[in-house]
Amino acid sequence: MSKQGKVLVAMSGGVDSSVTAVLLKEQGYEVVGITMKTWDYATSGGRTSGKEVGCCTLESMNDARAVALKYDFPHFIVDIREEFGDWVIERFTSEYLAGRTPNPCVLCNTHIKWAALLRRADDLGCDFIATGHYARLVHDEALGRYLLRKGLDRNKDQSYALWGLPQHHLARSIFPLGEFTKPHIRQMAADFGLTRVAEKPDSYEICFVPDNDYRRFLKDRVPGLGEEVAGGTFMLEDGTVVGEHEGYPFYTIGQRHGLGLALGAPVYVTHIDPATNIITVGPREALLKQTLTARQLNLIKYPSLDEERPAVGKIRYKDEGAPCLVWQTGDDELHVAFATPRRAITPGQSLVLYEGDDVLGGGWIHTVGSAVEAAQHAVEAA
Repeated sequence: MSKQGKVLVAMSGGVDSSVTAVLLKEQGYEVVGITMKTWDYATSGGRTSGKEVGCCTLESMNDARAVALKYDFPHFIVDIREEFGDWVIERFTSEYLAGRTPNPCVLCNTHIKWAALLRRADDLGCDFIATGHYARLVHDEALGRYLLRKGLDRNKDQSYALWGLPQHHLARSIFPLGEFTKPHIRQMAADFGLTRVAEKPDSYEICFVPDNDYRRFLKDRVPGLGEEVAGGTFMLEDGTVVGEHEGYPFYTIGQRHGLGLALGAPVYVTHIDPATNIITVGPREALLKQTLTARQLNLIKYPSLDEERPAVGKIRYKDEGAPCLVWQTGDDELHVAFATPRRAITPGQSLVLYEGDDVLGGGWIHTVGSAVEAAQHAVEAA
């Protein structure tokens, strides 16, 4: 029996999860590998060639199994396609149909991967679960809480995608890669003799949309959708009709290219109304907003944010973050006022709040306000 404990490692067949498993094995943990099949090409479509790519392929499963064989630990493959489809894919589809832009990776981590991993960990007698995410985790005795922190490699930090994990999930999680950079991990893979995965490229597309064409995916998923929403109206903020579009689900806030409008100056999608199939467009400055509300909260560092608190808020994965004030207005709603206007705050995306490297918590962006509202709040706060 290992003194460190028994850990179930989620293995995708990529370099990060492979190094995670071997690193924990080297540190004295009893390792069990698990690969979760979340989708397949038969249901997702979008194959751009005869070769399947990305995760959930036979090749990736074989790569994960090869690591387990080399380092002599058990490896299992579990089929969670039904769980994944019921929650992540259905939510992904319904959010677009509601005029919002979803973040499926956060949904998957929060509602599927961790829950599925912990159930299997219990079945296999594992104390912990581990993944190859670039994030750090500590237990703060003074606060009595588990704190999620940014990964050391700022270019690969994945704390944004993990904001939805509750305390009882964090308590059993391990993120071995949080203290390393990606180049270091690739070198470790080479040193461990993991030649098949050491230089394997990262995957950036949505796993169940391998061709990265969410419009095609939605049309395949919802028969007749294209015809049903075609012929919608492009409108300026003053109500002037300036053209027709292919249907509101196929556009996102901030989009400029692919609108098919020639108005003498660039315009961007500023608002989507699914009830009327009207898409409002306007100049770049019309995208600037300063306040938002978020719901379906998960608070990590503190149990509540009842008192107004300064933070840094990120409104999308690649966002660098910006100073803001945040205050909770109910059990499941908080308000955010940014110090300066932010571009293309998008309902359906994740808001993640930071205090230094620590994740305060996050929520799903629900409504978006204006610079005027933020100014009014600043006056009231003064």
